[in-house]
Amino acid sequence: MFENKNVAVFVTGSIAVYKSLTLVRQLVKNHNQVHVIMSEAAQKFVTPLAFQTVSKNHVLTNDFTSSDPTIIPHVSIADTSDLAIVAPASANTIAKMANGIADNVVSSTLLTMSTPVFVVPAMNTHMLSNFATQHNLTVLKDAGIHVMDPAEGFLAEGYSGKGRMPEPKDILDWVDHSFSSNGQSLAGKKVVVTAGGTREPLDPVRYLTNHSSGKMGFAVAEAAKNAGAEVTLIAANPLKTIPTDLHVIQVETASELLKTVKEQFRDADILVMAAAVADYRPATVADKKIKKTADNETMTLKLVRNPDILKEVSSIKKPGQFVTGFAAETNDLIANAEKKIKSKKLDLIVANDVSQAGIGFNADNNQVTFLFADGRKVKTPIESKQKIATKLISIISNEFQE
Repeated sequence: MFENKNVAVFVTGSIAVYKSLTLVRQLVKNHNQVHVIMSEAAQKFVTPLAFQTVSKNHVLTNDFTSSDPTIIPHVSIADTSDLAIVAPASANTIAKMANGIADNVVSSTLLTMSTPVFVVPAMNTHMLSNFATQHNLTVLKDAGIHVMDPAEGFLAEGYSGKGRMPEPKDILDWVDHSFSSNGQSLAGKKVVVTAGGTREPLDPVRYLTNHSSGKMGFAVAEAAKNAGAEVTLIAANPLKTIPTDLHVIQVETASELLKTVKEQFRDADILVMAAAVADYRPATVADKKIKKTADNETMTLKLVRNPDILKEVSSIKKPGQFVTGFAAETNDLIANAEKKIKSKKLDLIVANDVSQAGIGFNADNNQVTFLFADGRKVKTPIESKQKIATKLISIISNEFQE
């Protein structure tokens, strides 16, 4: 992680404030100088004394006090900081940032910042999905402010949903990647990412599909964007909310995915095929709902093979283009991935065992093996899909440049 930086940590009103103590402690442990700025609402959950103890610096609150009368505290912090982290960022603070409101110490100091700002939203899932909050987050992203995707899980309200503040280590990994010198390693490059699972209709009501949620593909698209790339995300029926800060094209079937991938790949530098594509589709699609009958105890479906998208892409791939595939397997993981990378002429393949609980479809974590065209293999530990995606984009960037 980065070190020897001046970091401003803004703490706003959320039950997740307790996590910020660990965040500050980790920053200090890594030899950073940390100044904490707290809103009045945040002080109702954790006292400024707690943050002063872990940061070893005076905590700035709404009294704007300073031991040196020649210094304007909030301006001094803004002028001397290398980066700012707003964690947790409440819906109220996000709204103030998006609209230039400076009515307390947090919003006033943020309005003065001219260094990179990293926002970590934390709030009720309904507040997060509200059109006003989504609009404000888009405004921040468009202004070049980094916004972390909130975690999903059990909320303070007693039910599960999206809006949890991610764990401090995940926050610091995200900030470090974006802030580090290689954070713009794909600047000026066009990256196409596919995500989700295709659907093959049987009739107007039913379809054949798979368990892919789109989480892994979305994480790859976000990681590529954080690396400075121009990203097009082709989303096939994702179960996850589609990111609002990416160029997204939605498709349904394997045939639609193939057509869109070919169109977008023409002038792309990199393709990452994370979508789970149906190998077969019904030979015929009924125009009305297929009804069961009293004398028909079984039903036979005739399926025909779908086009192999990666093989089609390899036939039109131009020198200098880089193609990464995914191999979701339930057995013989490495052997099947090795066959796939050779037969489809891929530059890289990401192999994962979807039969393992906690790292397969719909899970937040993953464990993969990166297989390279020259035979190299790198296996990751079990970690978040965001971390896997960041590692993948880093590998792709290095391989692409070589």
